[in-house]
Amino acid sequence: MKAIWGNEILASSNETIVVEGNHYFPPASVNMQFFKNSGKHTVCSWKGTASYYDIEVNGQSNQEAAWYYPEPKSDASNIAGYVAFWKGVQVAK
Repeated sequence: MKAIWGNEILASSNETIVVEGNHYFPPASVNMQFFKNSGKHTVCSWKGTASYYDIEVNGQSNQEAAWYYPEPKSDASNIAGYVAFWKGVQVAK
């Protein structure tokens, strides 16, 4: 799977984990040069507290377009640190 935005590959892995229809990419597969902590957090009742990244590619910014669970609840421990995408980021093979 690949996550693409602004003609750049943000993440690429054959070992994503699908949760609620979203592909979560392993931390080592993410090109962190395009990511900046946004400061936003949300809470999921069973996964825990999510943190968000802004994505910056070629001078364009996609605010809070990626998220991850740094310390998920036990039911979601398999996605700790994994990154998922939305807001126009294309995730496909």
